[in-house]
Amino acid sequence: MSRAIQSQFSKTGYAIEKGVFTDAEIETLENEFDQIVTQLKKSGENINARWGSDLTRHIEDSDSEVIHTHNIQSYSSIMLNMVQNETLLDLAESLVGPDIILHHTKLFCKPPKKGSAFPLHQDWSYFPTQKNSMIAAVVHLSESTEDMGCFRVVPESHKLGEIKNSDGHSHVPEIHDFYSLETALPIEAEKGDVLFFHCCTIHGSMPNKSDHSRKTILIQLYSGKDTIVNENPHTNVQLVLRGWNYQATRGSIGNIKS
Repeated sequence: MSRAIQSQFSKTGYAIEKGVFTDAEIETLENEFDQIVTQLKKSGENINARWGSDLTRHIEDSDSEVIHTHNIQSYSSIMLNMVQNETLLDLAESLVGPDIILHHTKLFCKPPKKGSAFPLHQDWSYFPTQKNSMIAAVVHLSESTEDMGCFRVVPESHKLGEIKNSDGHSHVPEIHDFYSLETALPIEAEKGDVLFFHCCTIHGSMPNKSDHSRKTILIQLYSGKDTIVNENPHTNVQLVLRGWNYQATRGSIGNIKS
């Protein structure tokens, strides 16, 4: 299993593994997911992470939304256990090596009918590392179809490397003159499937126009032998899921300046 996903990932910049989580596990995780969403709605915070990019104004409604929070492992011990799932980590190890560091997790809930679109972008723009070992693992807690705004990728686009200003907030000729959301490859998934993709893989998603919520958890991982290039608003929890964090220092772990 690990060799197969490693081969596809290396060639295309993404790979999807079916049934990583069992039906029973997904039922428990979805209940936790729903409880987090309920708690978020009660918080009074702005929980709508709608991109609002000029690149997607033509395909989504002005009141579109996506419910979002970082670091679901800080809400629930069950979610923490999910991040440490052995099968998930075996697959991640085949992609980043034996030293696996959690950068952060994200919850995304695209509500029915008005779930937001995500413009084409590279994750590299948000959390660059020296060796580009950063990967995403998207755990599907619901079905994800084209009508639900499933992930879309541009196969082999990771081979383009780092593209400046590829954060999805503005037109970038290297990306948007050649690729579009409409023509990017839709990755449909079932509950329990996990999609992996490289930090330089160009990806995005269409709006959710279905009658069902699209529920995903994105887990951002990198090698313990890699180094974050610069800190940014995205949290870097540096939780060692496997192996060793070779870049950890008193200052980096505790955010201590002196």
